[in-house]
Amino acid sequence: MNEISTPVAAGPRTAPGTGPTPTPTPTPTVVMAAPLRRNARAVRMLWHREVVRFGRNRVQIGMALVTPLMFLLVLGTGLQAARSGSDAGFDEYRAFLFPGTLVMATQAPAIAVGISVVWDRQAGFLRQALVAPVRRESLLLGLGLGGATSGALYGGMVLLIAGLVGIPYHPLLLVALLEVALVALTFTSIGMLAAVCIRRIEVFQVVVSLCLMPLMFFSGAMFPVGGLPGWLGIAVLINPLTYAIDAIRRTLPGDVHMGGYADGPAIFGWTPPVIVELGFVALLATSALTIAARRFSRGE
Repeated sequence: MNEISTPVAAGPRTAPGTGPTPTPTPTPTVVMAAPLRRNARAVRMLWHREVVRFGRNRVQIGMALVTPLMFLLVLGTGLQAARSGSDAGFDEYRAFLFPGTLVMATQAPAIAVGISVVWDRQAGFLRQALVAPVRRESLLLGLGLGGATSGALYGGMVLLIAGLVGIPYHPLLLVALLEVALVALTFTSIGMLAAVCIRRIEVFQVVVSLCLMPLMFFSGAMFPVGGLPGWLGIAVLINPLTYAIDAIRRTLPGDVHMGGYADGPAIFGWTPPVIVELGFVALLATSALTIAARRFSRGE
């Protein structure tokens, strides 16, 4: 009887003395690409969320601009009239107040972003975001960039009235707008640092208001920083906001130094350049973001 042979499927042929071809191992670049994309997507989505929230709340935009505009137009006009005996002519003091007004306009986005963090914690959104496969720094960076963008938009609206106080419309206003965005990022970073430590919105608003008010008063926004008494001069020099306002004041075109009477801050007779002043502000923003990221617990 003849045997019936069953055909056997032929496997892949290999050369004599060699094994099967190993599966190629992904390179480190391919492995790292996915986390980088996820983190970048998280930053973009949170940035977009804050910008959309800013655009939809038009009442808040109008109310947030009331305080800096009154500070500039009412207080500036009154003190200018008291200084010169008349409010006619070139408003030197109102031009001097203008950089402080720009910085004051960026406080509202900082408080709004901080409140959103506290509210998201109560609503449970923060817990869902923390379990996402992204770094905590990416979450805070997205929120911070959203607040910086909103602050720059506030500052841009204030810059539209620069001509009313004698500041000419010049391309340097765009450079000043970038500096305002850096200040807004710093304020937002401080607000987020307070938000990750405070769980109640009422307490957060009180604490942030008490912190931002001394920063504005001891920043040289309303008075020249030269020739101050010892204790006040020290408080002004250690205030990072002093250097932010002075950098914006030195960038704006026109005479915003009251005819050269108002000088910038001097450390032992040395006046730091604008780039160094902006470095101080950037260092504060980076430090606040880093500390806030460490306090951001995934156990929320």
